[in-house]
Amino acid sequence: MKNKIKVFRAMNDLTQEDLARDVGVTRQTILAIEKGKYDPSLELAFRISSRFGVHIEEIFTYEEVQGQDLGSGVEP
Repeated sequence: MKNKIKVFRAMNDLTQEDLARDVGVTRQTILAIEKGKYDPSLELAFRISSRFGVHIEEIFTYEEVQGQDLGSGVEP
């Protein structure tokens, strides 16, 4: 999942530590999300977008991984 957290942090003059404190996670978690190494939970994604006062879609962009079957989660 791609994101614009770093851009929004810069626009709001926030460090990773500031954002992490505001949304209740560690700085390392924010770093991992920014680098695309970790996808946040839906709840955390909403907390981050709420912190910046924008819709979640303005920060996070989903990219389907080729060959990955997301399925419906329902057994046939």
